[in-house]
Amino acid sequence: MNQESHSVLLVSDDSKIVSQIKAFLIAPIFNLTVADNFYEAGRMAEMRSFDFIIIDSADGSGTDFSINICETDAVLLLVVSSEKFDEISYRVESYGILTISKPFEPFYFYNMMKVAIAVKNKIRALTSQTIKLKSKMEEIRLVNRAKFLLIEKQGLSEQEAHRYLEKKSMDSGQKRTSVAEEVIKRLS
Repeated sequence: MNQESHSVLLVSDDSKIVSQIKAFLIAPIFNLTVADNFYEAGRMAEMRSFDFIIIDSADGSGTDFSINICETDAVLLLVVSSEKFDEISYRVESYGILTISKPFEPFYFYNMMKVAIAVKNKIRALTSQTIKLKSKMEEIRLVNRAKFLLIEKQGLSEQEAHRYLEKKSMDSGQKRTSVAEEVIKRLS
């Protein structure tokens, strides 16, 4: 596993499960916080961001809680009884919630945490790409708006407007978006 530290919220009132999971998720790789009820866990999840939230839901009572908080950035891992595993797993998988049946073997839990870490890393990469794409789309929107104003207000062709923005950007040492914003302010 990576040597970076992962914040984990464990929601369980079962001392046996808490001690088992505490034994697996050791510092400094994991920074574990324990909540013994869903209300406390919900409050904690609102106050700070966790990489992973592990919910002990042997009787299925944590299923609704899991679905309610699945919009957080955390990867959710729902621990359910083996009797209810198929039913609950099927219900929550469309929300991106991972499930594990209990009782569980240490190796099985360890592998599920590796999967959860891989999912978290993939989410981080996709989030970073999304931010870059949004920024690029905003840049294109601004430049196109400035070109449109140059065409409409100053009678330039599309190529001339493009060349004007590029030249102004290079001559002034400013980014194209800054030049486009100035043109928009001036011609709007």
